[in-house]
Amino acid sequence: MKSQPLVSVITIFFNAERFLPEAIESVLGQSYENWELLLVDDGSTDTSTAMAKRYVTQYSSKMRYLEHEGHRNQGMSASRNLGIREAKGEYVAFLDADDVYLPQKFERQVPLLQSHPTVAMVYGATPHWHSWTGRPEDQHRDVMRKLAVPLNSLIQPPALLPLFLRHQAQTPATCSVLVRRQTIERIGAFEERFRGMFEDQVFFYKIFLHAPVFVEGGSWDRYRIHPNSHTKMMGRTGEYDLKGGPNPAYRKLLLWLKEYLQSQQIVDQDLWNALNAEMRPYRHPVVFNFIILCRWVKLTCGSVVRKNVTKKSSDK
Repeated sequence: MKSQPLVSVITIFFNAERFLPEAIESVLGQSYENWELLLVDDGSTDTSTAMAKRYVTQYSSKMRYLEHEGHRNQGMSASRNLGIREAKGEYVAFLDADDVYLPQKFERQVPLLQSHPTVAMVYGATPHWHSWTGRPEDQHRDVMRKLAVPLNSLIQPPALLPLFLRHQAQTPATCSVLVRRQTIERIGAFEERFRGMFEDQVFFYKIFLHAPVFVEGGSWDRYRIHPNSHTKMMGRTGEYDLKGGPNPAYRKLLLWLKEYLQSQQIVDQDLWNALNAEMRPYRHPVVFNFIILCRWVKLTCGSVVRKNVTKKSSDK
């Protein structure tokens, strides 16, 4: 009888032909072998659909291809949720199509969940991976996400969340975590109204509020930084401020968190103090809307100026 995989890896992708094979190969290269890989196509129109299907054909015992009805684009949260519903493993891992695992990830993380039965999730430090380009100027730009807690320690809820709200620590990269599927079933999966910005933080916030997590000392993944990432594209449209200023996407996250804390009757004073402080720039809609308008004008005018400069240069 074929044994159930212990780890279900969910890789969502949308027009990811440039990086998808490297992500898949990093799963195939794991030293721990009891896994399955679910390739969830979010309506791709490039060759990544064909790429994924070729891998599934070649590794039919380890991989499955999933898509939304009608090959529609439904966003990151709905795509991850599709993978979660189809997952067979006791543990769930996420690997976006532009990120990679190192070979020892599951070999190191699976025993941590097995030896800590009360822990819902394990994660470690993840570098923001600039050096993947191979360019000399990028070789020393990799920077680890801030953990701000003792390594190899069990953290009780909701201790991590105030650190995130005060920007003393950063939420884990999705490629960093290994989560019990039982926890996801208990607290709920990804919130589908968050299609592709802060959708991971909403999911992690729910875990940090309700269950212990283990922060390990290892780093077994790479979060690729590139110009066509979703975060970079949202920054170019003005929906998200890459410099950390007020922005509509973050306001949506904070409002969701406030409603969620109230619905769950969470009264931790330190957490509420951190949230209220973080919401101050958004308490006056007129001022907030003026800031967003100024940012939009700056982005729009800057784009026009760049186009004119380019045109004049080409006319010379």
